Amino acid sequence: MLNNKTIMIIGATGSFGQKFTKLILKKFNPKKVICYSRDEAKQFEMANDPFFKKYKKIIRFFIGDVRDHRRLLFAMQESEIVIHAAALKQVSIGEYNPFEVIKTNIFGAQNIIECALSLGVKKVIALSTDKAAAPINLYGATKLCSDKLFTSANFYSGKKDIKLSVVRYGNVMASRGSVIPHFIKNKKKNIFTVTDKRMTRFNLTLDEGANFVLQSLKIMQGGEIFVPKIPSYRIMDLVKSISDKPKIKYIGIRPGEKLHEELITRSDSMTTFEFKNFFIILPHQIFFSKKLKKFLKNYNLSNKLCKK
Repeated sequence: MLNNKTIMIIGATGSFGQKFTKLILKKFNPKKVICYSRDEAKQFEMANDPFFKKYKKIIRFFIGDVRDHRRLLFAMQESEIVIHAAALKQVSIGEYNPFEVIKTNIFGAQNIIECALSLGVKKVIALSTDKAAAPINLYGATKLCSDKLFTSANFYSGKKDIKLSVVRYGNVMASRGSVIPHFIKNKKKNIFTVTDKRMTRFNLTLDEGANFVLQSLKIMQGGEIFVPKIPSYRIMDLVKSISDKPKIKYIGIRPGEKLHEELITRSDSMTTFEFKNFFIILPHQIFFSKKLKKFLKNYNLSNKLCKK
């Protein structure tokens, strides 16, 4: 699927970006991989990693921000597939820096879409989050807007041969800024800071996330939000898995946090189809139109494979 293709990964130096870049280099023979991010230190580290050094002839590193339309346009030249994994993601920081989060997560998404449409990109997948489902914080609200931009962009692509879709999943296990590294640090003093003992979170590994994006890239028709079937854990079970007799310090829920996240809302369920290992949420423009039959036919759907 990706052999001899030029692939651009936006946010390539993040946890997911590096994992996905490794995955496609191991599984395929791409023509070129464009790694786009704004962190020069991480780009330097990634470029000098022994694994990536082996592919230096086909990897290109571009420093740039999704806010910079002109830079994106230049970096995206010749790209056929774009994976968008860049965002401002910290919930509490986003609550106090709303203008910056909007510039990156919404205007940045618009810039990527406009560049992809003008340059002849064939497929675009944007990574989203469970916080975009019925959001109560700014980060989730901006990602919901981003999701809407990417799914709706299919309807004004005209005759251009382009498909744009979204992948939505929960917390990535042990990723930067996640709770597991925080608890591992807590283990040294055996005092665990917990927001609320009732809290639960959806969870998957980096490998699972990267492979799910690859699977979605293969079957996407354009306009879907792909949601994997993943487990959730209770925060206290996670603490007890790290320490047998933990001392707990409850600090209370932070601004913008939920006790329980959602991946599919009750309203989303009206236009959601279930597969063996994942769901797809369709936009209303497809579900309540003549396009639905054709869309489902392309998935070769049967009553055994999915249900509404």
